[in-house]
Amino acid sequence: MVVQHNMQAANANRMLNVTTGQQAKSTEKLSSGYRINRAADDAAGLTISEKMRKQIKGLDRASTNAEDGVSAVQTAEGALTEVHSMLQRMNELATQSANGTNSNTDRKAIQDEIDQLTTEIDRVSETTKFNETYLLKGDGAEKTHKVNAHDAGLDGVTLTDKGDTVDVTLKELKAGDKVSIAGKNYTIGGEAADVTKMLGADGANIATKHDAVTVNGTTYKWYDKIDEDTTAGTKGTAAGWYSNDPSTLNNKTKAVDADFADVDAFAALKGATISVGSKSVTTIDDTIADGVDDNDSTVITAAKAYQLQTAEIVKASSIGTDTAAKNATTVNDAYNTATTKFTLNKGTVSYKDALSFNLHVGADADMTNKITVNIDSMNSAGLGVKGIKADTEQDATYAIDAIADAISTVSSQRSALGAVQNRLEHTINNLDNVVANTTSAESRIRDTDMAEEMVNYSKNNILAQAGQSMLAQANQSNQGVLSLLQ
Repeated sequence: MVVQHNMQAANANRMLNVTTGQQAKSTEKLSSGYRINRAADDAAGLTISEKMRKQIKGLDRASTNAEDGVSAVQTAEGALTEVHSMLQRMNELATQSANGTNSNTDRKAIQDEIDQLTTEIDRVSETTKFNETYLLKGDGAEKTHKVNAHDAGLDGVTLTDKGDTVDVTLKELKAGDKVSIAGKNYTIGGEAADVTKMLGADGANIATKHDAVTVNGTTYKWYDKIDEDTTAGTKGTAAGWYSNDPSTLNNKTKAVDADFADVDAFAALKGATISVGSKSVTTIDDTIADGVDDNDSTVITAAKAYQLQTAEIVKASSIGTDTAAKNATTVNDAYNTATTKFTLNKGTVSYKDALSFNLHVGADADMTNKITVNIDSMNSAGLGVKGIKADTEQDATYAIDAIADAISTVSSQRSALGAVQNRLEHTINNLDNVVANTTSAESRIRDTDMAEEMVNYSKNNILAQAGQSMLAQANQSNQGVLSLLQ
């Protein structure tokens, strides 16, 4: 029996200390709710948990970013709803003004309303913002942009866009064709070339020259030359087209010339209707040489029609511009040289480039986590209706096409914003799903299983009480030594 080393008490004390430590840890876990309160609790688990926490917090923020993006997009799209409404009203007004029943006073009232609507479109563009970011007025400094060309409502016009220029092809016009230009109706008058083409270079019938040619209702036939007969005292007749048989004429005293010696003689006629077979050409009487019939201003040459059409296309393509469109092929500026083809230099207008911003919708720095939102400048210049006029019938008619383009531009922008919003909503759903599942996984690593830990706590509580009792008993075991000292 020894007293220096009471091993029973030492062992009981050691186990009590172990139990007390475990009990302290159980208490900490139960009170904090976390299984890992320090790295020593689970070093590997802590590393995995913190990595997951980083992802969860990043994704939570990304989901909020996407929701903010939806709000910004909805703000812009909502403003464009009103721009759409104003453009539709402008279209209605332009269509009304294009009607010939309106007086000048009516059109002035229409123009006043259009001016107010244009100003409001600019105001909406300048003031619509989200979190101090202006959404509809573009970004950066103003730059020069090209304005789309228009066909001025002319029949058969083809516009081929080449970027800065447009190749324009007009419908080929022939003698007798009807054409409407700038609200006026014209008939294409025949020219010498039309007559020559119809009759042929060597006559109506190249082979026999027996075809008859009718001029203003009088028929002319081809007759061969009659030689002079001096014995009979008759003179000869020239070969050509005659209204009567030259042999029946009084040709005893002089030679007889043909009424029309050749095709050029027919072609030289002015204001005449010339027919051969089923074909007919009415020539224009243009002594003044301006491409317009001297007696009827509704009859013009094809070249004059091309000149007038070119001018109207240039005018229609200059709507909403700072610098007007221009005919690059100046040959069409002259009535006698105009052709069916010319090149148009587009007009220009100044406005800012599109606003572009990125929504970060991921937890990582990967650029694929960026969703780009682009919003074009939606002011009157960007829409192509800057300074639009409807105070005359023709201006109003051309304004309809410009407003239609503006409506299409706003529709395209709203469609793009709607597509982005739908994408963001799917993004938000996906992010929230990833967050939920990652949080669940992190919880299994980091959180305390309260039921299991309560079992451990209860066990350690009992062991602590037992240990304390055993330590007390072990401390009493040495008391027997005192009996030996008595």
